Amino acid sequence: MKIALITGATSGIGKSCAHLFAQQGYQLVLVARRAEKLDEIAKHLTDKYGIAIQTLIADVRDNTVLTQVLESLPEDWKQVDVLINNAGLSQGLDPIDKGDTNDWDTMIDTNVKGLLYVTKIVSGWMIKAKKGHIINIGSIAGKEVYPNGNVYCATKHAVDALNKGMRMDLLPYGIKVTAINPGMVETEFSVVRFKGDEDKAKKVYEGLEPLLAQDIADAIWFVVSRPAHVNINDMLIMPTAQASATLVNRKQ
Repeated sequence: MKIALITGATSGIGKSCAHLFAQQGYQLVLVARRAEKLDEIAKHLTDKYGIAIQTLIADVRDNTVLTQVLESLPEDWKQVDVLINNAGLSQGLDPIDKGDTNDWDTMIDTNVKGLLYVTKIVSGWMIKAKKGHIINIGSIAGKEVYPNGNVYCATKHAVDALNKGMRMDLLPYGIKVTAINPGMVETEFSVVRFKGDEDKAKKVYEGLEPLLAQDIADAIWFVVSRPAHVNINDMLIMPTAQASATLVNRKQ
């Protein structure tokens, strides 16, 4: 059996990946904080596709709990073929002098440290198996910096660097490493950034057609489904209406 482990699996890109990989016959290990949503998704996918699913309730920021739940998996479930490091977020949109240090901690602990905690464990399993594919969800914010994006951009630049470093470190074991860097994707991202203010979040996508979570899931599946000798190192995906982190074509 093929196994995909997905973090941040209850919404957005993670949820779309869970649906697509289930459709392709993968067994799933789904990691997320929200137990009710996790159970709901797992039941739906099990009923629809007849696959086996392990659900793990954990916040990737909590290394102790995360390690415990991952290591509690049965041995045959540790034969992970694909790791999708999707858990990530942005908090606030403030200039550096007005930034909330709690927001900074949340972004750094989730986007950088959380990704590292998961990867350390799962890459160890892949090294033993001498196979695997790690997909790191980055961002256009990891390629460019934009006003008031300071710390979020810094975390995604860190993901970009880690993606390259992982590929070097894991090269001897035949493990693929890919960065998927989306531009504007309409998910819960902006709602989380603006701390539940849905009106503010909607304005981010006004006058243009943004990417959907499914678009990113499709790109991830393309990358994973390449032949064994092919690795897509880095993919930058933008909506047609976006040319850079800050330049978008909004219809009046």
